[in-house]
Amino acid sequence: MAYIELHREKLQQNFKFLDNLFKKNGIEWGVVSKLLCGNKIYLKELLDMGIKEVHDSRISNLKAIKELDSSVQTVYIKPPAKRSIKNLVRYADISFDTEFLTIKLISEEAQRQDKLHKVIIMIEMGDLREGVVGERLLDFYSSIFKLPNIEVIGLGTNLNCLNGVMPTHDKMVQLSLYKQLIEARFNKKIPWVSGGSSVTIPLIFKKLIPAGVNHFRVGETLYNGKNLITEKTIKGMKRDVFKLYAEIIELTKKPKVPTGEFGTNVAGDKPMFPAEDYGKSSYRAILDIGLLDIQTRYIKPVKKGVELSGASSDMIVLDLGQNRAGFKVGDLVAFELDYMGILGILNSDYIKKVVV
Repeated sequence: MAYIELHREKLQQNFKFLDNLFKKNGIEWGVVSKLLCGNKIYLKELLDMGIKEVHDSRISNLKAIKELDSSVQTVYIKPPAKRSIKNLVRYADISFDTEFLTIKLISEEAQRQDKLHKVIIMIEMGDLREGVVGERLLDFYSSIFKLPNIEVIGLGTNLNCLNGVMPTHDKMVQLSLYKQLIEARFNKKIPWVSGGSSVTIPLIFKKLIPAGVNHFRVGETLYNGKNLITEKTIKGMKRDVFKLYAEIIELTKKPKVPTGEFGTNVAGDKPMFPAEDYGKSSYRAILDIGLLDIQTRYIKPVKKGVELSGASSDMIVLDLGQNRAGFKVGDLVAFELDYMGILGILNSDYIKKVVV
């Protein structure tokens, strides 16, 4: 059976690195847990490190966090759906919002549950995902401030996730200026300017984060230690917090190029083969994992000389060359994963989750 390992000490090292980085720069932060797909074994590893603020895009995951530790501040990080508002108010202390009607419904539900619900208003800063456009911002805030059982605790933005628009010093300054404008216009204190995510961390190293931006929410860099601009591992962090293992269920020497009339495969691709591979053979290993669990572009074999040859729904095929590593049936093959690879594996019920 294929399984994924979370290395506790490496995760702890990454958390301490980020916690120290943010404290030195006067920035509050919360951990984005959506990668863990609500797995309570892994969520507990987060909370055991002393994390007191957790962000997620699934209410069921926030419910799992509250069941593990009700004192943790939970943040729902996408505009809520109308039909989920009852559970949103029950399990999320804070939500990211962009629609007046939604916040009005949250206000009504918060009154029914006798709760104060906090909101962060997301602002459109160019990536064209969620966010209130700048020219509507003052009117939007004017309406929100009138709603009962709602406390506006921040404004924020999301960058890079949809169209790849990168955070810059100018965009962070602009976000800070929006806060100053709102505070001056309405005589209200806005505690948080939540401008930061993993992709914004490199701006801290370059001292390009204005003082007004005082809140980050971080997932990817915590789990893989990566600078998302250079794609390199940040010095002092670990890249291999997660590692995937899959078992060889067949190993046979076969031709490198298939024979017969070619069409598209189950993934909708029409494979192409180099001319130099015709007439050659190599050892091909079949693994007990497939496209149902992971897209092959998101994983990389740890062992040199091992290449991904292709995949179907339940099996991945490796080209081992002449198998100089001496693999045999029943052996495990290790893989490094990028963020989307980890997300795919953790979202699969067929992969065992292990803590090391």
